[in-house]
Amino acid sequence: MRVGRRDLFLINIRYIELMEKLMPGYVLHTLEETDSTNVECRKMAEDGSAEGLIIQASSQSSGKGRRGRTWSSPKGNLYFSMLIKPKCKVSKALEVSFVSAVAMCDALGALLPPMVEVRVKWPNDILLNQRKCCGFLLESSSDSSGNVKWLIIGAGVNVESFPEEVDYPATSLSFEGSSNLTLREVLLSFLRHFKRWKNVWEVEGFNPIREAWIERSIGVGRRITAKLGETSHTGIFSDLNADGSLVMTTDEGEKVVITSGDIFPELKA
Repeated sequence: MRVGRRDLFLINIRYIELMEKLMPGYVLHTLEETDSTNVECRKMAEDGSAEGLIIQASSQSSGKGRRGRTWSSPKGNLYFSMLIKPKCKVSKALEVSFVSAVAMCDALGALLPPMVEVRVKWPNDILLNQRKCCGFLLESSSDSSGNVKWLIIGAGVNVESFPEEVDYPATSLSFEGSSNLTLREVLLSFLRHFKRWKNVWEVEGFNPIREAWIERSIGVGRRITAKLGETSHTGIFSDLNADGSLVMTTDEGEKVVITSGDIFPELKA
Protein backbone atom coordinates (compact mmCIF):
# COMPACT_ATOMS: atom_id res chain seq x y z
CA MET A 1 0.00 0.00 0.00
CA ARG A 2 1.35 3.40 -0.96
CA VAL A 3 1.88 5.80 1.93
CA GLY A 4 -0.17 8.99 1.63
CA ARG A 5 1.09 12.46 2.39
CA ARG A 6 -0.89 12.65 5.64
CA ASP A 7 1.33 9.88 6.97
CA LEU A 8 4.26 12.30 6.79
CA PHE A 9 2.87 13.93 9.92
CA LEU A 10 2.85 10.71 11.94
CA ILE A 11 6.14 11.55 13.61
CA ASN A 12 8.04 9.20 15.83
CA ILE A 13 8.46 11.50 18.85
CA ARG A 14 11.17 9.40 20.49
CA TYR A 15 13.43 9.67 17.45
CA ILE A 16 12.83 13.41 17.11
CA GLU A 17 13.65 14.02 20.79
CA LEU A 18 16.85 12.04 20.41
CA MET A 19 17.91 14.04 17.37
CA GLU A 20 17.03 17.41 18.89
CA LYS A 21 19.13 16.66 21.96
CA LEU A 22 22.09 16.06 19.66
CA MET A 23 21.46 18.97 17.29
CA PRO A 24 18.43 21.27 17.37
CA GLY A 25 16.88 22.22 14.08
CA TYR A 26 16.24 18.82 12.50
CA VAL A 27 12.78 17.26 12.24
CA LEU A 28 12.43 13.62 11.22
CA HIS A 29 9.43 12.12 9.43
CA THR A 30 9.55 8.34 9.11
CA LEU A 31 7.68 6.29 6.50
CA GLU A 32 7.38 2.54 6.23
CA GLU A 33 7.42 2.72 2.42
CA THR A 34 7.36 5.39 -0.26
CA ASP A 35 8.10 5.78 -3.94
CA SER A 36 11.11 7.99 -3.22
CA THR A 37 12.16 10.02 -0.19
CA ASN A 38 13.35 12.76 -2.55
CA VAL A 39 9.86 13.00 -4.07
CA GLU A 40 8.23 13.24 -0.65
CA CYS A 41 10.77 15.80 0.52
CA ARG A 42 10.24 17.84 -2.66
CA LYS A 43 6.50 17.98 -1.99
CA MET A 44 7.11 19.21 1.53
CA ALA A 45 9.66 21.77 0.31
CA GLU A 46 7.17 23.16 -2.21
CA ASP A 47 4.60 23.37 0.60
CA GLY A 48 6.98 25.62 2.55
CA SER A 49 8.62 23.24 5.03
CA ALA A 50 11.53 24.70 6.96
CA GLU A 51 15.18 23.76 6.62
CA GLY A 52 16.14 20.65 8.56
CA LEU A 53 13.26 18.45 7.42
CA ILE A 54 14.35 14.82 7.02
CA ILE A 55 12.26 12.15 5.30
CA GLN A 56 13.34 8.58 6.03
CA ALA A 57 11.74 5.43 4.61
CA SER A 58 12.24 1.76 5.43
CA SER A 59 12.04 0.99 1.71
CA GLN A 60 11.51 2.76 -1.62
CA SER A 61 9.69 1.41 -4.63
CA SER A 62 11.25 3.91 -7.06
CA GLY A 63 14.52 4.99 -5.49
CA LYS A 64 16.77 6.97 -7.84
CA GLY A 65 20.51 7.48 -8.06
CA ARG A 66 22.61 9.83 -10.16
CA ARG A 67 21.97 10.11 -13.90
CA GLY A 68 18.49 8.58 -13.58
CA ARG A 69 19.67 5.18 -12.39
CA THR A 70 17.51 3.01 -10.15
CA TRP A 71 18.76 2.69 -6.55
CA SER A 72 18.00 -0.73 -5.07
CA SER A 73 16.04 -0.05 -1.86
CA PRO A 74 15.21 -3.16 0.18
CA LYS A 75 14.49 -2.96 3.90
CA GLY A 76 17.45 -2.92 6.23
CA ASN A 77 19.33 -0.07 4.55
CA LEU A 78 19.17 3.68 5.18
CA TYR A 79 17.24 5.90 2.76
CA PHE A 80 16.68 9.54 3.60
CA SER A 81 16.32 12.99 2.09
CA MET A 82 17.14 16.24 3.89
CA LEU A 83 15.93 19.73 3.08
CA ILE A 84 18.27 22.70 3.42
CA LYS A 85 17.95 26.29 2.24
CA PRO A 86 21.41 27.77 1.66
CA LYS A 87 21.48 31.50 0.89
CA CYS A 88 23.38 31.35 -2.38
CA LYS A 89 23.11 30.87 -6.13
CA VAL A 90 22.38 27.41 -7.53
CA SER A 91 25.89 27.21 -9.00
CA LYS A 92 27.34 27.68 -5.50
CA ALA A 93 24.91 25.19 -3.95
CA LEU A 94 26.37 22.42 -6.12
CA GLU A 95 29.29 22.43 -3.68
CA VAL A 96 26.98 20.84 -1.09
CA SER A 97 27.48 17.59 -2.98
CA PHE A 98 31.11 17.56 -1.80
CA VAL A 99 30.14 18.75 1.70
CA SER A 100 27.80 15.76 1.94
CA ALA A 101 30.41 13.31 0.66
CA VAL A 102 33.07 14.46 3.14
CA ALA A 103 30.55 14.33 6.00
CA MET A 104 29.39 10.81 5.12
CA CYS A 105 32.96 9.61 4.70
CA ASP A 106 33.76 10.79 8.23
CA ALA A 107 30.45 9.50 9.60
CA LEU A 108 30.96 5.97 8.30
CA GLY A 109 34.63 5.98 9.25
CA ALA A 110 33.59 6.65 12.85
CA LEU A 111 31.30 3.59 12.83
CA LEU A 112 33.50 1.04 11.07
CA PRO A 113 36.47 -1.03 12.28
CA PRO A 114 39.76 0.91 11.90
CA MET A 115 41.11 -1.43 9.22
CA VAL A 116 38.31 -0.53 6.77
CA GLU A 117 39.42 2.01 4.16
CA VAL A 118 36.73 4.68 3.72
CA ARG A 119 37.10 6.89 0.64
CA VAL A 120 35.10 9.25 -1.56
CA LYS A 121 34.84 8.71 -5.32
CA TRP A 122 34.10 11.63 -7.60
CA PRO A 123 31.78 13.30 -7.21
CA ASN A 124 30.03 11.93 -4.11
CA ASP A 125 30.09 8.14 -3.83
CA ILE A 126 31.43 6.56 -0.65
CA LEU A 127 33.62 3.48 -0.98
CA LEU A 128 34.54 0.95 1.70
CA ASN A 129 37.58 -1.09 0.76
CA GLN A 130 37.14 0.11 -2.85
CA ARG A 131 33.48 -0.97 -3.03
CA LYS A 132 30.48 1.38 -3.13
CA CYS A 133 28.41 1.69 0.04
CA CYS A 134 26.65 5.04 -0.34
CA GLY A 135 25.50 7.47 -3.00
CA PHE A 136 23.81 10.87 -3.09
CA LEU A 137 21.25 12.54 -5.32
CA LEU A 138 20.80 16.31 -4.98
CA GLU A 139 17.84 18.28 -6.29
CA SER A 140 17.20 22.02 -6.10
CA SER A 141 14.79 24.79 -7.00
CA SER A 142 15.64 28.42 -7.65
CA ASP A 143 13.90 31.74 -8.12
CA SER A 144 14.04 33.97 -11.22
CA SER A 145 17.36 35.45 -10.04
CA GLY A 146 19.06 32.07 -9.70
CA ASN A 147 18.94 32.07 -5.89
CA VAL A 148 18.29 28.74 -4.19
CA LYS A 149 14.75 28.29 -2.87
CA TRP A 150 15.50 24.84 -1.51
CA LEU A 151 18.02 22.03 -1.87
CA ILE A 152 17.35 18.35 -1.19
CA ILE A 153 20.14 15.96 -0.26
CA GLY A 154 19.01 12.41 -0.94
CA ALA A 155 21.16 9.53 0.31
CA GLY A 156 21.16 5.76 0.25
CA VAL A 157 23.49 3.81 2.54
CA ASN A 158 23.93 0.05 2.31
CA VAL A 159 23.73 -0.94 5.97
CA GLU A 160 22.63 -4.59 5.95
CA SER A 161 22.72 -5.59 2.28
CA PHE A 162 24.03 -4.55 -1.13
CA PRO A 163 23.16 -5.28 -4.77
CA GLU A 164 25.39 -7.64 -6.72
CA GLU A 165 24.40 -6.96 -10.34
CA VAL A 166 25.75 -3.40 -10.61
CA ASP A 167 28.25 -1.48 -12.74
CA TYR A 168 30.52 -0.74 -9.78
CA PRO A 169 31.32 -3.30 -7.04
CA ALA A 170 29.16 -2.72 -3.94
CA THR A 171 29.31 -3.55 -0.25
CA SER A 172 27.55 -2.79 3.04
CA LEU A 173 28.45 -1.70 6.55
CA SER A 174 27.49 -5.14 7.83
CA PHE A 175 29.68 -6.94 5.30
CA GLU A 176 32.64 -4.73 6.21
CA GLY A 177 32.44 -5.57 9.90
CA SER A 178 29.77 -3.33 11.50
CA SER A 179 26.89 -5.78 11.76
CA ASN A 180 25.14 -4.38 14.84
CA LEU A 181 24.53 -0.79 13.71
CA THR A 182 21.03 0.64 13.73
CA LEU A 183 19.80 2.91 10.95
CA ARG A 184 19.38 5.64 13.55
CA GLU A 185 23.05 5.46 14.54
CA VAL A 186 24.13 5.86 10.92
CA LEU A 187 21.78 8.79 10.31
CA LEU A 188 22.80 10.59 13.49
CA SER A 189 26.49 10.11 12.73
CA PHE A 190 25.97 11.68 9.31
CA LEU A 191 24.03 14.62 10.73
CA ARG A 192 26.72 15.38 13.31
CA HIS A 193 29.44 15.46 10.67
CA PHE A 194 27.28 17.24 8.10
CA LYS A 195 26.49 20.03 10.56
CA ARG A 196 30.20 20.55 11.15
CA TRP A 197 31.25 20.55 7.48
CA LYS A 198 28.27 22.66 6.39
CA ASN A 199 29.35 25.28 8.92
CA VAL A 200 32.91 25.19 7.53
CA TRP A 201 31.52 25.68 4.01
CA GLU A 202 29.29 28.59 5.05
CA VAL A 203 32.05 30.39 6.97
CA GLU A 204 35.21 29.57 5.00
CA GLY A 205 33.95 28.72 1.53
CA PHE A 206 34.64 25.74 -0.72
CA ASN A 207 38.43 25.56 -0.49
CA PRO A 208 38.62 23.68 2.87
CA ILE A 209 35.89 21.32 1.59
CA ARG A 210 37.89 20.75 -1.59
CA GLU A 211 41.03 20.00 0.43
CA ALA A 212 39.16 17.63 2.76
CA TRP A 213 37.60 15.86 -0.23
CA ILE A 214 40.99 15.38 -1.91
CA GLU A 215 42.45 13.97 1.32
CA ARG A 216 39.65 11.38 1.45
CA SER A 217 39.44 10.63 -2.26
CA ILE A 218 40.22 7.54 -4.26
CA GLY A 219 41.68 8.20 -7.68
CA VAL A 220 43.56 11.50 -7.33
CA GLY A 221 47.04 10.89 -8.72
CA ARG A 222 46.00 7.48 -10.04
CA ARG A 223 44.86 6.14 -13.39
CA ILE A 224 41.14 6.34 -13.99
CA THR A 225 38.67 5.77 -16.77
CA ALA A 226 36.06 8.50 -17.14
CA LYS A 227 32.88 7.49 -18.97
CA LEU A 228 30.88 10.33 -20.50
CA GLY A 229 27.88 8.82 -22.20
CA GLU A 230 29.14 6.99 -25.29
CA THR A 231 32.69 8.32 -24.96
CA SER A 232 35.42 7.60 -22.43
CA HIS A 233 38.88 8.86 -21.48
CA THR A 234 41.69 7.05 -19.69
CA GLY A 235 44.48 8.84 -17.88
CA ILE A 236 45.57 10.34 -14.56
CA PHE A 237 43.13 12.07 -12.21
CA SER A 238 45.31 15.13 -11.63
CA ASP A 239 43.16 17.59 -9.66
CA LEU A 240 39.79 18.83 -8.46
CA ASN A 241 38.96 22.31 -9.72
CA ALA A 242 37.58 25.08 -7.51
CA ASP A 243 34.13 24.44 -9.02
CA GLY A 244 34.23 20.72 -8.23
CA SER A 245 34.99 19.57 -11.76
CA LEU A 246 37.50 16.76 -12.27
CA VAL A 247 40.75 17.42 -14.11
CA MET A 248 42.49 14.52 -15.81
CA THR A 249 45.49 14.17 -18.08
CA THR A 250 44.73 11.58 -20.74
CA ASP A 251 47.15 8.96 -22.01
CA GLU A 252 47.58 11.20 -25.06
CA GLY A 253 48.74 14.09 -22.87
CA GLU A 254 45.52 16.11 -23.23
CA LYS A 255 44.07 17.90 -20.22
CA VAL A 256 40.33 17.19 -19.92
CA VAL A 257 37.90 18.87 -17.53
CA ILE A 258 34.94 16.67 -16.58
CA THR A 259 31.78 18.15 -15.09
CA SER A 260 29.56 15.06 -15.25
CA GLY A 261 29.90 11.36 -15.85
CA ASP A 262 31.26 8.31 -14.04
CA ILE A 263 34.83 7.50 -13.11
CA PHE A 264 36.37 4.09 -12.53
CA PRO A 265 39.69 4.25 -10.63
CA GLU A 266 42.26 1.58 -11.31
CA LEU A 267 41.80 -0.64 -8.27
CA LYS A 268 44.70 -1.70 -6.09
CA ALA A 269 45.57 -5.36 -6.16
